[in-house]
Order: sequence, then structure tokens, then C-alpha cells
Amino acid sequence: MTIRIWLSRPHMSGHEEREVAEAFRSNFVAPLGPQLDTFEAAVRDYLGGEVHCVGLSSGSAALHLALRIAGVGRGDEVWISSMTFAGGIFPVNYLGARPRFFDLCAQSWTIDTARLAHELELASREGRLPKAIVPTDLYGQSVDLEALEALANRYGVRLVIDSAESLGASAPGGRRAGSGGDAAILSFNGNKIITTSGGGMLVTRHGEWAEQARFLATQARDPAPHYQHSTFGYNYRLSNICAAIGLGQMRVLDARVARRREIFVRYQQALSRPGIAFMPEPDGYRSTHWLSAITLDPEELGVDREAIRMHLLGLGIESRPLWKPMHMQPLYEGAPYHGEGVDERLFANGLCLPSGSEMSDAEQDEVIAAILERLDAAA
Repeated sequence: MTIRIWLSRPHMSGHEEREVAEAFRSNFVAPLGPQLDTFEAAVRDYLGGEVHCVGLSSGSAALHLALRIAGVGRGDEVWISSMTFAGGIFPVNYLGARPRFFDLCAQSWTIDTARLAHELELASREGRLPKAIVPTDLYGQSVDLEALEALANRYGVRLVIDSAESLGASAPGGRRAGSGGDAAILSFNGNKIITTSGGGMLVTRHGEWAEQARFLATQARDPAPHYQHSTFGYNYRLSNICAAIGLGQMRVLDARVARRREIFVRYQQALSRPGIAFMPEPDGYRSTHWLSAITLDPEELGVDREAIRMHLLGLGIESRPLWKPMHMQPLYEGAPYHGEGVDERLFANGLCLPSGSEMSDAEQDEVIAAILERLDAAA
């Protein structure tokens, strides 16, 4: 089946070609260069506050480095949102650590901070606190930064926030997603709101963390500050050419967010009916709606999520189930999980609809009409 309407395609502005041409003109076709420096500065300025940004080859690379710098090692526990992308958990495996998974809050679809607080208190009394906490910003919605930072500070646990999907969002209090915790990670994969083709970034308020990340991302061998001996590193630095794409994309980030929020509202207006619910946006939050996510109640509608997805696919329209929680994956069978199955129910009934900022109103109307057609046929 040829896809005609994609879930989330790259959306170029024209600025990117000029930035890439300048990188070629100056011959900085390398993992380092002025475009990378300027891109890191642009993201830093956008996020505000005293943060340091390190451009890397992927969001997973950023998470890997952040956890290593946080001291995570073999046998340590990392407490993490269960509903996350595979790249948001595999770095825990790379380091030989053990995940402990947490459910979502039904009111925000982000990590259940009340449950997390309860388990941290128990773990503190029992002397088994995690080495790090990794909550996930889901589908463009930030976690509650202030609540999570307060918990991490209270128990002396490192906080690394997976903001891969949420650049452009803000948390309660107005702080930008990607600016919190000891570190946050960003992704610039091809389907994100802005892209570098492939890439990511580690954002941290700790200057020494940024210094270590730059050292480790360039195949480190010789001793450097913070290391008493030679150590191994990784080929994780972001290409200067890819950074040039990102530099052009940063100029239109706010416009891309505004368009995706508009797409979400149009879906709400057209599809709101008993049996369909939209991802909530609680007071104080501002989501990018990277992907417009809905749930479908099969008992109410007479048709399930998968029937809708396959109907769309038959028409050349790409959609996607919500992430399958990691505690349900065979790889993590038996891993501890704390929750009531909010994430399990979202996976069972959830669907991400086409949400790219380059999608036209006419294309979105076609998606809406196709969904309504299938719903009406089941009525």
C-alpha cells in the first residue's frame, strides 16, 4: 500500500538549504563546525535559563550519555515511564542497569508523580533508591517539572527527562520542556516537529555534565577532567551538516508547534462524540501535540482501534497505535511495574492520527471523513 498521508513527515522551510550550503562552502563537512555551535546556542537560547546543549547523533545517544554521566552502572535501578519508545529505554540495557516501570497519570498521560513519590518513600526507608529517574514527555506533553525536581532533590536521585517528543511544549509554571532535571534529552528524528534528518541533544544545567558529554561523544580515550584514567567513548557527535538543517528548522519551530496544535483542535471539533476521547491537556500545560492522540471505546463505538487503523491504511493514510508499554514487552518480562494499567488501556484503545505540520486542511478533512465513514458503518 502506497502511503499518501503520512503520520508525521519532515517539513522543510527553505532556510535549511541555505545553512547547509554555507556549511559546504566553508568545508565544515565534519562532526564539528560552526553550524553545530550555532545550533546548540539556538536551542539553548530557546529553552532559556542556564543550560548547556550538546548536539548528538540521536536522542538515544543523549540518554545513554546522560545516564552514564549520572553514574548509572551494572545492577543499578533506573525508574522510568513504561509507556515510552524503545530508544527511551534501551540505554538502560547498554549500561547493564535494571528498569523499574511506572504507570501514567490518567489526567495528563505523563508519569504518575503521586505513585512515584510513594515508591520513593518506601525505597528510601528500605535503602534501595534508584540511581536515576527517567520520566517521558509523551506525544508533545511535558511532565510536571517542578514536582519531579522536588522529588529528585528530596531523595538525592538524578533526574533525566526524556523530552524527545516535546521541544516547544511548556510545563506548569511556564518552563519549557527540555530545560528540566539534571539533564533532558531531545530528538531531531525525521518525524519530530523539527528535524536534523537524524540527531538529538543532551541539555543540562551542569556545565561539567556538558563537558563530559562532549568528551565521551568523540571516542574518548585519554584522561580528561572528571576522569582519573583513560576510558572509552562513542561516535555520538552530531554532524555539522545535520546541525545546519536543524539551524534552519529552529527558525520555524514556533510556527510548526502552532500548526500541530491547530490540527489537534480540528480533530477535536470534527470527531468529538461518545466513545472518542482526546489526549488531555491539563491547566498549566501547553502541549505541542506532536501527534494527535485519541482513544476509541469499542463497546461504545462498535468498532475498535485496529479496525479504524486498518481502514485508514487501506486508503493510504498512516496512523499508529500508542506506544506499547515496556513492561508488556517480552524483553522486560518480569521487570517491576507500579501502576493500575492506565498505560495498558491507552495502548489497547489508543491511536495516533496524521499530525504533520505540512498536512493540508484538505488532507486532514480526508482523514476525518475516513474515520467517520468507518464509525458510521459500525453504528
